[in-house]
Amino acid sequence: MPVIELDALDLSALLCSRVCHDVISPVGAIVNGLEVLEEESDPEMRSIATDLIKRSAHNASAKLQFCRLAFGAAGSAGALIDTGDGEQVARNLFADDRTKFEWNVPRILMPKNKVKLLLNMCLIAAASIPRGGLLKVDVTGVDDATCLTVTASGPNLRLASSVSPLLSGEPESGTVDAHGVQAYYTGLVARASNLHVKAETLEASVVVSATPVAAVEMETATPEPQSAAAPEATGSQAATQQEATQHATT
Repeated sequence: MPVIELDALDLSALLCSRVCHDVISPVGAIVNGLEVLEEESDPEMRSIATDLIKRSAHNASAKLQFCRLAFGAAGSAGALIDTGDGEQVARNLFADDRTKFEWNVPRILMPKNKVKLLLNMCLIAAASIPRGGLLKVDVTGVDDATCLTVTASGPNLRLASSVSPLLSGEPESGTVDAHGVQAYYTGLVARASNLHVKAETLEASVVVSATPVAAVEMETATPEPQSAAAPEATGSQAATQQEATQHATT
C-alpha cells in the first residue's frame, strides 16, 4: 500500500481538531466550576468547585504547553530545542497519581523534529496505559546515531491495532481522521528526521522506538548467497572419471 500524503490544509485541520479535542474537556470543567460558584452559597460546594477549577486549569495549561511543543513550530526551521523543555511539558502532562514518569534523556540541544517526535511517541505510549502505570523515556546515541525509545507498562495494557499502519503512513482504511492523525503525524516527523518509528507490544509493555533509517536498512538487508565452487578433482579421481567415460562410449 502506498504512503498516504495529506494536503497541507487537511493535515493542519486534523491537527487542530485533535488539539481542540484534548483541551475542550478541562475548559468545559472550568466553565462548570464557575457556574457552581455563581449559583451556590454552600461553602462545601464552593470549595469543591474551586478545586475543580484549579485542577482543570492546570490540566488545560499542561495540554496546551505540550501541544505547542509537540505540534507547533517551536522555533524557526532547523532550530534546536533544549530537551529539558521537552521533559517539563511531558512531566506536567503525564506524571500524576496513577502514572510514574521517568525521563532518561541527557540535557542537550536536540533538533526540534527529534524532540517533537519524542513527545509524540510519549502520547502513543501513554494511550496504551489508560489506567496508569510506568512511562519511561530513553535516548541513546548522538547526532545521526540517535535512538529514541518510550516504554509503557501497566494494567490493561493495550496498543491500538491502527497505530502501526498510521505510523508507516499506510492506514488500513486508506484515510486519516482526527482520531488517527496524531500517529500519522508521528510517522511524518520521524521520516523528516530520517528515523524509522515503530510501536509494538513486547511481553508486558508497549515499546515505541525510533532508530536511524540507515541502521534499519543494514539489519534488514540480506546478503546474496554465494555459489560454492566445485572442488577440483585430484589426479587419481580425474583418471578414474576419464576411464569411466571411455568405457561408457565403447
